[in-house]
Amino acid sequence: MMNRRTFAASAAICVAGTTVSANPLARIFGRPTNRAEQFLPQEVDVSPDLPAGQIHVIKKDFFLYWTLGNGRARRYGIALGADGRNYTGVLKIKRKREWPSWVPTPQMVRLEPEIYGPYRKGLPGGHPQNALGARALYLYDGNVDTYYRIHGTPQPETIGTAFSSGCVRLTNEYVSELYDLVPIGTEVFLF
Repeated sequence: MMNRRTFAASAAICVAGTTVSANPLARIFGRPTNRAEQFLPQEVDVSPDLPAGQIHVIKKDFFLYWTLGNGRARRYGIALGADGRNYTGVLKIKRKREWPSWVPTPQMVRLEPEIYGPYRKGLPGGHPQNALGARALYLYDGNVDTYYRIHGTPQPETIGTAFSSGCVRLTNEYVSELYDLVPIGTEVFLF
């Protein structure tokens, strides 16, 4: 089982002796070579020390990695929350929903009433303004719902950007793909 310390140690081992990149995780997770293609899903090389069946979110680079084992992962471009609105740490997927309903949190309504106030009573799944999109993976810290999610977005143009109240967002097409791959109980590393 990989904890945060083990993950950080494997990152340090992978970059020992290299000065190629300013981002030490780039050595583990690879870097795209073509900006136009960088946010399209693709299979990439990662550290062979990473076990299959984990999600790693590298916030600085706007990528989510679903580890496949044997030094490979499926990489997806993502959108994130604005600075200060993203979770850092290790969580676990405890629930999954197709076309989930959505209710903004009271904090979202309080901080940005002009944006979230009209939706304070929520929206049903499939509604064009529903912020969770086609699929949602619900992230927990132990048995506590963090209200942090990996979910779809009705705004695919936001992939590769940081704005909004938080969460990890993929296009509806790619969150549906990830949803089918990821079982309940999957660990999610957000750094």
